[in-house]
Amino acid sequence: MNRRKFLLNTAATGLAVTVANVGCNTHRPEAAANKSNKSETDQPGEFDLNEVTVEELQTKMKNGELSSRAITQKYLDRIEAIDKRGPAINAVIEVNPDALSIADAMDVERKAGKIRGPLHGIPILIKDNIDTGDRMMTTAGSLALVGNIASKDSFIVAKLREAGAVLLGKTNLSEWANLRSTRSTSGWSSRGGQTKNPNVLDRNPCGSSSGTGAGVSANLSAIGIGTETDGSIIAPASFCGLVGLKPTVGLWSRSGIIPISATQDTAGPMTRTVKDAAFLLGALAGEDGADPVTLNSKGKVQPDYAVFCKTDALKGKRIGIEKSFLKGHESVVALYKEAIETLKQQGAEIMEVELVKQVDPLGAAEFLVMQYEFKDGVNKYLAGANAQVKSVADVIAFNKENEEKVMPYFKQEIMEMSEAKGGLDQKEYQDAVKTSTSARHIIDDLMKEKNLHAICSTSFGPAHCTDLVNGDQNVGFYFPPPAAMAGYPHLTVPMGYVTDLPVGLSFIAGAWQEGELIGMGYAYEQASRKRKAPAFKPTV
Repeated sequence: MNRRKFLLNTAATGLAVTVANVGCNTHRPEAAANKSNKSETDQPGEFDLNEVTVEELQTKMKNGELSSRAITQKYLDRIEAIDKRGPAINAVIEVNPDALSIADAMDVERKAGKIRGPLHGIPILIKDNIDTGDRMMTTAGSLALVGNIASKDSFIVAKLREAGAVLLGKTNLSEWANLRSTRSTSGWSSRGGQTKNPNVLDRNPCGSSSGTGAGVSANLSAIGIGTETDGSIIAPASFCGLVGLKPTVGLWSRSGIIPISATQDTAGPMTRTVKDAAFLLGALAGEDGADPVTLNSKGKVQPDYAVFCKTDALKGKRIGIEKSFLKGHESVVALYKEAIETLKQQGAEIMEVELVKQVDPLGAAEFLVMQYEFKDGVNKYLAGANAQVKSVADVIAFNKENEEKVMPYFKQEIMEMSEAKGGLDQKEYQDAVKTSTSARHIIDDLMKEKNLHAICSTSFGPAHCTDLVNGDQNVGFYFPPPAAMAGYPHLTVPMGYVTDLPVGLSFIAGAWQEGELIGMGYAYEQASRKRKAPAFKPTV
C-alpha cells in the first residue's frame, strides 16, 4: 500500500500535480553519502555485475566463468560496501546467513547436470513481510515483530527454492506496508530505519517495497520481490528506475505474507529488465489451497512468460493513453509524449482515454476495505506467528509502550482506525468492497468500448525529498489505483529521467493479461532503453 493521502483524499491530493522540491534535506546527516573509510569496493559504480541480467548470469555459470557461490559472494560484498557503508542505501534489513550454502547446493546440482530453470543459482532479495522458514525474521519492519521466525516458507518462497533461487536477504519497507499513519514517510521502519533512493540519496525510494526497489536498482541483487496493495510495487519501481510487475490478484499466492487487503494484495517481481520479471513471474505462479483466490488462476497461468518478450509485440496493438496526465509538470509530460511517440513508431495505434477520473471517486471505499481487511488479516497472521504480539490491538499497545523507538516521527492513526472496525460481516465493509471492485467493470467496459489491448500512463512523478517531519509529499501523476482496486495486472517500465530522477511508463490490462503486458513492455523497453544504473548523487 502506498499513498495514504490518495486514499484519504483522492481528489484533492492523490492526483494533484506538484513539482518535487530541489536540494532539500541537504542539512540532514543521513541524507549525505558517508565519505569516510572508503575503499575501491565502496565506489558504487565499480561493480563487475552492474546491470547484469538473469540470462547473462546463467551464461557465466554455464561456461564456468562464475559459480553461484561466487555471484552470491559478490552481491554480499556489494551490500556491505554500499548498503551498509559508502552511500549507505539501507535497503537490506537482514542478510540470509544461509545464502552461501544455498548457492553451494545449486553449484553441486549444476555440476551433476541438473538445472532447475532460469532462476537456478540466481540471488534474490525479498521484502520483509514474506515468511521464510529459515533463520531470517519476518517483521514488516516493525519492532513489535522482532523475533518472529516463521515456522515454514510462504508459498512463493517455497516456489523460489524449487526454482533454485538463492535467498540473499530481506529488504526494508515502509513499516506495516505503509498502513500505519496518515503522515508516514515511505521507506522508513522502526526496525530498519530510512531507505534512500540510490539515484539521488536525499530523495525518497517510495514505498512500501522501498528496500526491494532501492536494492535491485543499486545492483545489490540480480532480482527482487515486492508486495503491493495499491502502488507498493509500481511506485518504488518508478521512483528507482526499475521494471515492476503487479500480477493479477490470484496469480501468485499470498499465504505466508503479512497482509493488508485480501481483495487487493499480491506480491510481484521488481527487476532491472522486463525479461527478468517474466522469468520470475512464471516460476512463482500456481494454485495454493491456503489461498483460495489462486484457484481462479487454473488454466490461465502461462508456463513461460519470457516467450512474450518480442521486439515486435507492439505492432498492431491498440493502446489507450491516459489523457489527464498530458498536463502537469512539463518535464514529465515531455517524457510521456516521447514514450507515446515510441509506441507509435513500434506499430501501436494510440487513442486518448480518461480512466483516472472514473476510478477517482472509489478511493474512499478502497480505504474502508483496507481498514477492515487489515484488522482481519493481520489478526489471523499474528495468531499463528512466532511473535510476542498476537493481534492488531497488541501491536498498537506495544507501539505506545515503546513510542520513543517506534513512533519518533509519525504515529499510528490508521492502525487505530482499523482496530476500531468490526468484522467482515459489516454492511459498511461489504458495500465498500462492491464499490471499490467496480473498478473492474470500469476498466473492462473502457477496453471493450475502445477495443484496447492495454491502457498506458505515466506511473508516478519524480521522487520527492525524504522528509521525516512532514511525511511523504505528493508528486502527482499517480496511476496505480485503477489496476489495484480491480486486482488487474500492472507493469511499469523506465520512461526516462527528470533531473536525475527516474519516471516510469505504466501498462495495465484486464485479468490474466500478464503475457500481453510483458510483450508490450518489452517492445517499448527495447526501443527506448531508458534504464540506467543509479549515480548515488547526494542531492539534485
